[in-house]
This record gives sequence, C-alpha cells and structure tokens, in this order.
Amino acid sequence: MSSKGFYTAVVFCIFSVFLNAQERQEYSPDDFQIDIPHFCIETIPVEVEINYTGKDSSLLHSQAVLAVVNGKRRNLDFENGRARAMVSFDRNEPFSLKIEGFTYVEEKTPMPLWLSVIPPLLVILIAFLFREVISSLTIGIISGIGIMEYYTHEGSVLSAFPRLIDTYLVDSLANEDHIAVILFSTLIGGMVAVISKNGGMSAVVSKLARRANTPRSGQLVTWFLGLAIFFDDYANTLVVGNTMRPLTDKLKISREKLSYIVDSTAAPVAAIAFITTWIGAELGYIQGALDTINSSGEVISESAYGIFFGSLQYSYYPLLCLFFMFLIIWTEKDFGPMFKAEKDAHQLSIKPEETDSLKDFEPIEGAVLRPVNAILPILTIISVTVIGLFVTGDAAEHFSNPELSFGLKLSKTIGSADSYKALLWASLSGLIVALFLSVSQGILSLSESVESSLKGFKSMIDAVIILILAWALAAITDDMHTADYLAGVVSGSVSFWLIPAITFVISALVAFSTGSSWGTMAIIYPLMLPLTWVISIESGQDAETALMLFYNTTSCVLAGSVLGDHCSPISDTTILSSLATKCDHIQHVRTQLPYALVVGLVALVLTIVSAFIKIHGLVFMIVGAIVLWLIVKMFGKRARS
Repeated sequence: MSSKGFYTAVVFCIFSVFLNAQERQEYSPDDFQIDIPHFCIETIPVEVEINYTGKDSSLLHSQAVLAVVNGKRRNLDFENGRARAMVSFDRNEPFSLKIEGFTYVEEKTPMPLWLSVIPPLLVILIAFLFREVISSLTIGIISGIGIMEYYTHEGSVLSAFPRLIDTYLVDSLANEDHIAVILFSTLIGGMVAVISKNGGMSAVVSKLARRANTPRSGQLVTWFLGLAIFFDDYANTLVVGNTMRPLTDKLKISREKLSYIVDSTAAPVAAIAFITTWIGAELGYIQGALDTINSSGEVISESAYGIFFGSLQYSYYPLLCLFFMFLIIWTEKDFGPMFKAEKDAHQLSIKPEETDSLKDFEPIEGAVLRPVNAILPILTIISVTVIGLFVTGDAAEHFSNPELSFGLKLSKTIGSADSYKALLWASLSGLIVALFLSVSQGILSLSESVESSLKGFKSMIDAVIILILAWALAAITDDMHTADYLAGVVSGSVSFWLIPAITFVISALVAFSTGSSWGTMAIIYPLMLPLTWVISIESGQDAETALMLFYNTTSCVLAGSVLGDHCSPISDTTILSSLATKCDHIQHVRTQLPYALVVGLVALVLTIVSAFIKIHGLVFMIVGAIVLWLIVKMFGKRARS
C-alpha cells in the first residue's frame, strides 16, 4: 500500500470512529424517563417502563433499540415513545440502563424473598400460642404490609395501619365474588334461624326420633339426623344433640357416644355437602387461589365450584369418618375409652334431663311443629341451586353435544356455571319461603320473622370477619410472592406427590391449635393451592396430572381442618357438642380422639398413595372403607352382652 493510501485509510477510520461517537452521544440524560416500581422483590421480575422524551421522531413510532439492562444486551421495542422491560433486581447491584450513550443508574433495595413467609408463619405461630384466629390474621396482615412499606418507602412503616383498612380490607370487600360469598352465608344463616324458630327443624328431628327403640336404632337415627341437617354444623350440633339426648339416655346410650355421633357428623357433612353455610367460604378461598394462579400466567379454566366437585373424590377423612361411625353403630362394637363409656352407660342408669337448647335454636312458645316448615325451605335452596347452575352453566349447549357422556356433560355444565349467582338465588329463595311459611301459618308475626332472620345474619358475623381477613392475607401473600418462595424451597426437597399429604398434616395441626376449621382454611388455602400448582408444573407434570393433584390438595385442606377440629378441645363444635349433649367435655375429647386419629391415619395413607398412583380417588375410598371395617372387626368389642 502507498503512503498516500495508508494515510487515507487512517483518516477514514478516525472519521468513522468520530461519526460513531457522535451517534452514541445522540441521546442526552434528559431524553429518557425511567419508571421503576417502588416495591421490588429479589429474583421476582417487575416491569420497568422507559419513556422517550427527546426529539427523535423515530422512537415515537414502532422501533427496536439495542440497550444494555443490568449488564445484559437486549432489544427494547419502542411504540409511541414507550418501551417496557421485565427486570429482576439484586440487592447487591444497582439498576443500570444504557441506550446509545444514555446511561441511567439507580440504587434499589429489593425485599429478600424469604421475608414473604413471615406473615403466614406469624399467623400460624400466634394462632398456636393464643388459640385465636381473628387477631392472628390481623397481626399477620399488618406484618406483611409493614415489610412491604419498609422496602417501598426506604424504612417507613407508618402507613401499614392505614393500608390495612384503605387498601387490603377495602379491596377484599370490593371484590364482586367476595360480596356474593358474604351475602350467601348470611342469607343461609338467616334461613336456619327462621326454620329453627318456627319449629320446623325440631319437628323433623322429633319425627325421626320416634323410630328409635333400641340402642342401635337410637344411634342410627342420631347419625341419620346428622346427615339430614347438612347445611349448618352449629344447627346440626345443637338441634340433634339437644333433641336426641333424652331418648338416648332412655336407651342407655352413653353421653360420650352421643357427643361423638353429633360432633363427627356436623363438620364432615357440612364440609362436603353442596349447599351449606361452609360452601360460600370454601368457594371464596378456592377462587382466591385460582385468581393468584391465573394472574401469574398459568391458567386453570375450571370454576371454583368445578374444583370443589373435583376434589370430593379425595375427601377421604370426612367421608370415611361418616362411614366409620356407621360401622361402629351397626356392629355395636367399640374400642378404647369409648368402650368403657358405653359399658358404664349400659350398667348404670342415666337420669333423663330436660332439653335446654340455646334460645336462637328454640322454637317459639306454642308453635305447632310441622316438618314442612323446614323441609320446604331446604328443598327450595337445593332445587334453585341446581336450576341456577344449569341456567348459568349453558346446560342446553353441553347436553346437546352427542359426543359427551352424561357425566362429562354434567361436569362441564357445573364447571362453567356461575356458582355465586346460583347460590345467591337459592339462599334468598330459601329465606323467603321460610319467612312466608312462618307468617302465613301465624307461627311468627312478620316482625318476629324478620327479627329471627336478623339474628341468623348476626350469627355469621364471626365467619364473615374471618373471611375478609383471610382474603386480605391472601392478597398480601400474593403481593409478596410467598408461593414462589415456598415453591423454590419445596421443589428441590419434596416430591410433588407428597404435597397433598403435607397439606393434610399442616391443616390438622393448625385446626387442632386454633380450634377453628374456618380459620385453618383461611390460613392454608391461599398458601398451599398456588404452591401445589407451581410445583406440579415445574416438576414437569402435564396439565391433567397437575389438576388432579390440585383437587387432592384442595380436599386435604378441608379434610385436615375437620380432623384437627375433631381432636381439638377448644374447637367450637366440640364444645357445642359437649354442651348440647350435657357430656363432660374432657370425656368427650378423650373418647372421640382415638376414633378421629384412626380415620385420620387411614386418610393420610390414602392421600399419599392416591397422589402417587394416577387412579380415580373413589377407588381408594373403597380400600379405606375395607381397612376401617377390618380395624373394627379386629379391635372392636361389644359393650352390651
């Protein structure tokens, strides 16, 4: 190359570098405005917005621009002067953005992800220590808000208390589905109070009680009544216990046995029946978990009611508890402390006592007891719910499809139905029918009927408060990505098929410590359902397998809650059972505990096996029934010769 050519090349290179430098300096520090969310969590991507405020018109239209975000090259797609980027923050490195000469650096302190478990753990710990749910939920929510406020406003947590009210509780009440659950629960409570006051419920119980003339038939009638009054566990306990006690005393059935039958039918049947005071809360918790899962990008197309129906095949403890009780009654065999109680009752004379049920469940004085006054409102609720599910679930479309089996048609109809509308229509219809029957027959005046229904509304206040706080806690755990942390911890150390069994055990322990099935559901549902889905997908399971595991975990929260409730001496239904049957409370707990634990252990084994082996849950239900029959046959003894 000639000297002239060499100098020409050098000048060209210098000129190119100069031009490139000029191009890199095209954007000034004022050309971009960066919007980073105030609250960030380690390893959890958040959306950072980049707005162009300069004069380059090309960025005001669609254009991809090469940028360096936190040291990594990526293309930012600008549209109308705005681009968005998903960014994860590290507490040890500041956020940095470089675009053709523009540099932006901001120190950001993200919240460590492990702090996300503090609110639910605090709720469980306080519930264990003080055996009270409402205060533990409140403290857990405040702790979560305080942690987020600390990392949002650089150490300020003063706004935690206002945000409890103006953000989380208000948002819980602003949700349309949540309002539907509250209305449904209170309307059912009002109907229960009215049919108790007009004597309808007592009439049904008295009618059936006439068929009891032997110890076995007396226990069977009590068991059947526990199944019949399925819509509310409190009403079940108080009405059946108080009504049957004089008769069972006469038949020399121990108070402990009566308490066991009353207690162990009330919660299980209310938990799994389709239309109860429990179903609204259960659907609320399930829907909250579905919202959390769907908001993360994964989609579960089934409704909350569809999930509930699907979970029934794995409801081992509630269903086997009812079956085990029937076995004990039919074979007239007992074991453990219950055997001694039954033997003593057979040998000793128990003096019958007058019933003294709580005032809200006592028929009005002078009322003519007619079974129709309870049966008709209950049938109204059932029939209107079914009609509502079919109407809102496009039953005509599904049932006109010849390619679907009847079971699949029914499943698709219920799965796509608006259960909240159906339940609202049904509960309001049931209350109206109950009011009409009471007033039209002159049993209650209009004012007395309304007053009774209002007392029923008030009886649901505690449950409604727990629901609202539970929804707020679920929102906190969602905002703090608690499920992501738990998934990271559990996914590497626990097999996905063990999640339902772990859920069952945790739920039982929490329910035992708090004495509240509802409180346990409020704590565990928002945690374990999203976690189950995340772990199932991350472990490589297909959608069908993941959904089966989701069904199993859904049932395990409920089943574990009922088991813990049965074993707990501070459970409301356990205490009410002792009061209604006038049984010594400690004796009731001692005699019921072995039976509950036996069924609980069988249910736990079935839960593990059914999650591991992909067979319909009802197959294992049959296996469990056979195992319980063998246990009664091997260990049970007749207390009566």
